[in-house]
Amino acid sequence: MTIITRQNGREVRVLPPLARTPEHVAIIMDGNGRWARARALPRSAGHRQGTDNLRRIIRAAVEFGLRIMTIYAFSTENWSRPRREVLLLMRILEMVIDRELQELHDEGVQIRHIGELEGISARLAQKVMEACEYTRHNQRLILNVAFNYGGRDEIVRAVQNIVRAGIAADDITESTINSYMYTSDLPDPDLIIRTSGESRLSNFLIWQGAYSEIYTTETYWPDFGREALYEALVEYGSRRRRFGKTDDQIKAEYAQRDHLRERAI
Repeated sequence: MTIITRQNGREVRVLPPLARTPEHVAIIMDGNGRWARARALPRSAGHRQGTDNLRRIIRAAVEFGLRIMTIYAFSTENWSRPRREVLLLMRILEMVIDRELQELHDEGVQIRHIGELEGISARLAQKVMEACEYTRHNQRLILNVAFNYGGRDEIVRAVQNIVRAGIAADDITESTINSYMYTSDLPDPDLIIRTSGESRLSNFLIWQGAYSEIYTTETYWPDFGREALYEALVEYGSRRRRFGKTDDQIKAEYAQRDHLRERAI
């Protein structure tokens, strides 16, 4: 049964509880330009609409009980775009910080930057660092903003820092490398969502996403709203993550988990 309620003067459809909620969802927010082109609008209109949509998705993430969300805002490869578009994307990030920071803080969102601040204007870099510092004690949702980020670049920098630390080659393990990644204190993403119909990671969280479930949709990012996110989470809940194990092993683990949960209740 569909239940419609009103929140802040808007009609909102009440969605059934999720069977299984991922802890960490990462999103490749793709399709802003194509969204604009389909409407005979400039690409800048698509980027601005995509930014407005991010606000809605952050609220939905909190509503659905996600603990961590990582968004791909600007890749190291995006520097090759026309200079005018790059400058626009930089201005949009600055505008979002100025306009949204207090509300995000009030909602308990902790902002983290993953990537490098090299090549970004000193003013914007300062605002990014101040936003992270201002919200660092918030715990309701960790929002990783991958800005000037590339997965291969992250791995290269991790290896360079391991070498600088003087760690012997035979002592380097997966755990060692993980401890030098931007997300070293966070669990890997359970689910990676990509909008606009593309089916590749595009250099996004390629270390952390080794065992992530992938969900793609034809929907362009500006149109990927609350209910679209909910559908992705429902799809995730229907999947069985094996991590190299057999179905029988996974069934036994689920049964044991359910038994422990029942005892706790």
